[in-house]
Amino acid sequence: MGAFINFMNGGIGRAARIVLGLALIYVGLVVLGGTTGYVVAAVGIVPIVLGISGRCLVEFLPGA
Repeated sequence: MGAFINFMNGGIGRAARIVLGLALIYVGLVVLGGTTGYVVAAVGIVPIVLGISGRCLVEFLPGA
């Protein structure tokens, strides 16, 4: 699990999370729309913030 966390905290992993977050925001606001779209867009903010901060969501899981 440590190797995965190290990869996700590296440059490629961080960039991938930012791109994923942007894609979720796009899909939520442009493709889905409505309440569901806003929820998906809000969820898209999480990988962007974690990618910018250099933290991986898996780090917060017990035993990781």
